[in-house]
Amino acid sequence: MIKVLHTEWSDGWGGQEIRIINEMIALRNKGVEVYLACKEESKIKEKAFENNIEVFILPFRGNIDFKTMFSLIKIIKENKINIVNTHSGKDTWVGGIAAKISGIKFIRTRHLSNKIRNSRFNFINELADFIFTTGESIRGDMIKYNRINPKKILSIPTGIDHEKFNILNYNINAEREFYGINQGDIAIGIIAVLREFKRHEIFLEAAKEIIKKNSSIKFFIAGDGPRRFIIENLIKNYSLENNVILLGHINNPERLLAALDIFVLTSDSKEGVPQSVNQALMMNTCVIATDVGSTKDLYDESNFFLIKSNDTNEIISIINGMIKNKELLEKYKLNSRNYVVENFSKNCMTDSIYKVYQQLLGTMN
Repeated sequence: MIKVLHTEWSDGWGGQEIRIINEMIALRNKGVEVYLACKEESKIKEKAFENNIEVFILPFRGNIDFKTMFSLIKIIKENKINIVNTHSGKDTWVGGIAAKISGIKFIRTRHLSNKIRNSRFNFINELADFIFTTGESIRGDMIKYNRINPKKILSIPTGIDHEKFNILNYNINAEREFYGINQGDIAIGIIAVLREFKRHEIFLEAAKEIIKKNSSIKFFIAGDGPRRFIIENLIKNYSLENNVILLGHINNPERLLAALDIFVLTSDSKEGVPQSVNQALMMNTCVIATDVGSTKDLYDESNFFLIKSNDTNEIISIINGMIKNKELLEKYKLNSRNYVVENFSKNCMTDSIYKVYQQLLGTMN
């Protein structure tokens, strides 16, 4: 049996952590036994418990945390783990070295698109038996700047459940009513952790200008994080309280996406293939997203608007165009789904990861 121990240093709850949990569940359904090692305060811990995933609580104090490292070695031996899959910087060092000392396979998953230091002292990724990235741009950078063998690294974007994220399974009118959207009104939203690189201020600047001519439009911000207070103040300072609804974290993004006409992602860095953009496209939502990280991997000529980072004016222009031309809006909604279902579904992700597991362990038929 394939047994995989995932390690995660992060204590947040965003796209990275959501992918880890969904990936573990999907691979478990294929017969892989999965475990998680994380910090006591990690939000991913609770999600793992909810899904009956065995969790080991460790300090993960730094890159060279011997207590955590030797605890991981003990866990590996006692549970007969044969693959360690690491996800953040600090747990990659201790988890990767623990795997190597234990004589088992070490997989590094790189989620973020910002470049890794190319110092020779930053060699941990080179020790990995295999590397998964969440987008082609990340894969290319690691080959170019971090001396990674192209044969040992593969882009496997986060797969989305195309059955769950299917607009045909939802009552659009009921979902719009739930969010207080009047018939005929345009609803625009963003789903993203409230961190600086997501650039929510650009979303709000666009909202401020758009409602000057279209006061009935509703803007929704779903997500939570350290910049919540800043965003609340911006909404107040821009006098947007009647038009912008700050929802906080939502457990069912598909319901909000069913209610939205337009989805916007304003990130300026660190994206792999954004899960929220993939989800919105699968839900036949018109999407406007910045061309950062591997967002372009989802692009297929006419399925959404791919724009320059920080270009508030372009966002405003596109949205105003959609408001004036409902036929064009409907065209983008209809075009959005097929390409991402065929190439970025959960099944695609799961099959690709499972194949690598088999290859590494020499268990392929």
